[in-house]
Amino acid sequence: MSGSLRTGTSTERLGCVGRSASFAPEPSRHFSVLANWGSASGERPIECTLSLRRLANSSTTANVMNRVRLSAAVGVFASLWAMFFAGISSADYASHLDRGLHDLHCSFIPGVSNVGSGEGCRVALNSSYAALFKQQIWGGIPISLFGLGCFAFLAGFAAFVCVRAEKTSRLTGLLYGALALSPVFVSLVMFGISWFELGTICKTCVGIYTGSAVLALSAIGVMRGTWPNRQPVSFGALATALAVVFCMALWTLAPSLVYAAWAPDHTPFVSQCGSIKQAKESHSALLSMKGTHPVKSALFFEDPLCPTCKSLHERLKSQGALDRLDTELALFPLDTECNWMLDQSLHPGACVLSRALICSKSPAEMLDWAYANQETLSAAGKTSAQALTNLVTQRWGNDIGRCMADRNTNTQLGRHLHFAADNAIAVSTPQVFLDGQRLCDEDIDIGLMFALAHLAPELLQ
Repeated sequence: MSGSLRTGTSTERLGCVGRSASFAPEPSRHFSVLANWGSASGERPIECTLSLRRLANSSTTANVMNRVRLSAAVGVFASLWAMFFAGISSADYASHLDRGLHDLHCSFIPGVSNVGSGEGCRVALNSSYAALFKQQIWGGIPISLFGLGCFAFLAGFAAFVCVRAEKTSRLTGLLYGALALSPVFVSLVMFGISWFELGTICKTCVGIYTGSAVLALSAIGVMRGTWPNRQPVSFGALATALAVVFCMALWTLAPSLVYAAWAPDHTPFVSQCGSIKQAKESHSALLSMKGTHPVKSALFFEDPLCPTCKSLHERLKSQGALDRLDTELALFPLDTECNWMLDQSLHPGACVLSRALICSKSPAEMLDWAYANQETLSAAGKTSAQALTNLVTQRWGNDIGRCMADRNTNTQLGRHLHFAADNAIAVSTPQVFLDGQRLCDEDIDIGLMFALAHLAPELLQ
């Protein structure tokens, strides 16, 4: 029995094993096959099954599986990367549970560059989007914990696919792809909130966003690689897929449940920060900012160029709490130009802007404007008092400018500062008193909603 393999003009002899049948050569991309078998009764064509196509298919399959394995390995790396940043963010959040003030790891490479100021990260930390159940648990449950559990599960799933690349079915590949794509959609939502709502980007969060994006590429690679490996979809396979989804949900929730179970109860502390000594300023110099439906009186000591004051103001406003407050504002600019209680200016230009607020017929409206444009106003204040004054008069008119230069305005601002000194207010802003009860510094940050829920629940209704 003999066969010949013809490629182009050359012919190779090769041995074949076959049975008598009409010759039906298997189609091949570059080869034609001739097979003959001599016998006493003459030559009869036979079917000669070659392994060339199977060899080619095996090589293609191996290449595809290698791509699947590579994509899954990338998924392992991306999950661990994002898990690391989620862990750093969660640790920063949990460090505040001792009610102390701590620096944040606000860096693209946490641990290498620890930036204590980290204003973008602190704005994100204090925002209403940073945690859930803030009224029930002091600080709430940080959403980074959900990411920590999710990425831990996906790292394990990616490792499973990496090990079993050649046995990974289309259904498994699609399941991995769907689950591994979910973080990138959450990251897009959170990035949009940070950029458009908060006006800043948390550098630590960028690490999570990056990991989610790379994980999405891993998901696409695995789905493409496993697509040809179609297997019958049984009830058992579907049940297994649902079980995997359920397990991912459990893994995602597990760190948060542990955190909630171990979080200390801060209820005894929120009412232990003292009260105002002198509730009213004798010359009625303070600014009135009465809400639309006031149910509680409040006294605020604020610096219009203080970022933390801005954050507090915006959070109270977003919760509707400012509308339920009858607020008196005592201006406390942290600027040596008018504040003798400081050795150096923390917010140059704050005295100029405070005088503008005193001159305004609508201080609440001007304060909203000052906070909305705080970055621009701060830059102008660092340049010169005149540069900041020009910005104020451009927006509010020359009458405000003339009033700011009036001696009586400076006297009024001095009364604000003396009122702060008479009450032994710490040289730090903001300071908040609700019906005379001081809101602790720790509760002004991530514990705000919890403190309000216990001290003034009517503000959150």
